[in-house]
Amino acid sequence: MFNNQRVLVTGGAGALGRSVVAYYEERGARIAILDYSDDLLDTAFPEKNENNHYVSCDLTDRESAKDAVQQVIDGFGGVDILCNIAGGFLMGDDVHETKDETWDFLFNLNTRSIMNMASAVVPHMQTAGSGKIVNIAARAATAGAAKMGVYTASKAAVMRLTESMALELREQNINVNCILPGTIDTERNRQDMPGADHSKWVPTEHLAKVIGFLTSEDAIAVHGAGVPVDGLS
Repeated sequence: MFNNQRVLVTGGAGALGRSVVAYYEERGARIAILDYSDDLLDTAFPEKNENNHYVSCDLTDRESAKDAVQQVIDGFGGVDILCNIAGGFLMGDDVHETKDETWDFLFNLNTRSIMNMASAVVPHMQTAGSGKIVNIAARAATAGAAKMGVYTASKAAVMRLTESMALELREQNINVNCILPGTIDTERNRQDMPGADHSKWVPTEHLAKVIGFLTSEDAIAVHGAGVPVDGLS
């Protein structure tokens, strides 16, 4: 389905990122895997796929993101699919007690990273005349929550950015959509919430399949969607 497609995955060394990489690898894509350090990439991918690129960069810094994308363009000749997987979560304080550091961390990682990747990748897609972009919002983005004000706001911003980009780019044959996961079934989340019902959480492999659909030709008519992926019933 994705044979020789050029896929760029941010946050590729994380739990969801690794599942997304595996999904595209199994379907013949060439993948550029971005994360914030070579050590992290080496730990996540001790055996390198010769068809892939592994690039460390700071996604919250526009020049670092631009340099990383240029390495990918030089190696692959272009980017057909951008999966903005990188993101972060923190339980916070009440809004009136929120520290600048909490605001900056969540908005930089969840929102600015998407802006930076868009500035680096979209012009190449426009030149090519096509492209697919998927961002990661969250089910929590649909409403505020106590102690989560900054997180929900940062993910709501992802939804609005997705909708705006979709309207800006749809006439140029570039699809932009996002998914809204519930609690993702990862080792870290299980450690943080040992008493929760893990059977209802969303496996990363399921999320990867939804991302795959949104970047396939089957979703050519889908623009600006926020697809809930809430977990198992």
